[in-house]
Amino acid sequence: MFLHADLDAFYASVEQRDNPRLRGRPIVVGGGVVLAASYEAKRLGIKTAMTGSVARRICPQVIVVPPRMSAYTEASKAVFDIFHDTSPWVEGLSIDEAFLDVSGLSRIAGSPRTIATELRRRVATEVGLPITVGIANTKFLAKVASAVGKPDGLLEVPEGGEIDFLHPLAVERLWGVGPVTSAKLRAKGITTVAEIARLDQSVLTSIVGKGHGAHLYALAHNRDPRRVQVGKRRGSIGSQQALGRSRPDLAETRVIALGIIDRVTRRLRAADRVGRTVVLRLRFDDFTRATRSHTLAEATSSTGPIQATVDTLLTAVWSEVEHRGGLSLIGMSVSGLSDADAVQLALPLDPRARPSVDTTYDAIRDKFGSDALGRGAHLGRNMGMTVPMLPD
Repeated sequence: MFLHADLDAFYASVEQRDNPRLRGRPIVVGGGVVLAASYEAKRLGIKTAMTGSVARRICPQVIVVPPRMSAYTEASKAVFDIFHDTSPWVEGLSIDEAFLDVSGLSRIAGSPRTIATELRRRVATEVGLPITVGIANTKFLAKVASAVGKPDGLLEVPEGGEIDFLHPLAVERLWGVGPVTSAKLRAKGITTVAEIARLDQSVLTSIVGKGHGAHLYALAHNRDPRRVQVGKRRGSIGSQQALGRSRPDLAETRVIALGIIDRVTRRLRAADRVGRTVVLRLRFDDFTRATRSHTLAEATSSTGPIQATVDTLLTAVWSEVEHRGGLSLIGMSVSGLSDADAVQLALPLDPRARPSVDTTYDAIRDKFGSDALGRGAHLGRNMGMTVPMLPD
């Protein structure tokens, strides 16, 4: 059996924990863009990634709290310590959620429900945060159960009752059903998981595509063979920045993109990882999105070739940006990752080689702090914040 443990409105819950005056009140973390919203704010219609001005228009009484990333990192570490005390098989998904495999622990820890109850008690008493736990016989269904059980809940899908629980749910509960797929399905009158399960798979693939159709068909029948992967490394490393109400031109957007690229390539080098595929993601003012990618000839973590690739992709798509009225978010990632050591072993070593500019840049920042050295193009600019995350 699997547990999916997910902290509720994580950033906002930490702020309410540390400031009793915020408890029970609608709060958002972040100013220009909402990074997190308390459940009191969510009930009023405020959502993550919404601009601060829209949030205040929905609820003039909303309290805006500046983010404290160090506090969230500390809280996450404390919660993950409890996860690892609970089971030796933990797969972190982000700093505020994880899968736990509790199979075989009944003799020493009790039933999955008993284990989940104790986990929630410890997180509440030792860390002071609410957490929702879903229990099911597949990872997919455990995650669905935790989503249905929120906030601050415990929901177990009993063995033998998986289909009875899953099929009445809306199609949006399936992994991979976002706004575009949802619109395609609902246009065909398909609104519940049961209706997907009753379709012939060929009909489903004709609606959403072959690969996506096979994926959704399997989930609709609760087919998910994946196990918890301990120590799983990321398949990609990325970062993004919301632009709020600003409307940068191409030159300004390149500068913003360079800051994002710096964050990504530093993480790659810190993790001793290299990658080949560079992906650019844009969100336009009309809330539509665009994704562009390019695969390099050789895997790298160097800023230069990755920056050149992003610049080429950005230039090629800029006419679409202007047509849609501007950007609200820009992000990029590097995928197709492999260990840098394995790549370096395949290359001839030159003993005369000097440290790269990237290596020197990283060494100075590591020794004297992240603010010790920066790019001239970024002077006086707000380059966004670095959010806490699991190790790469």
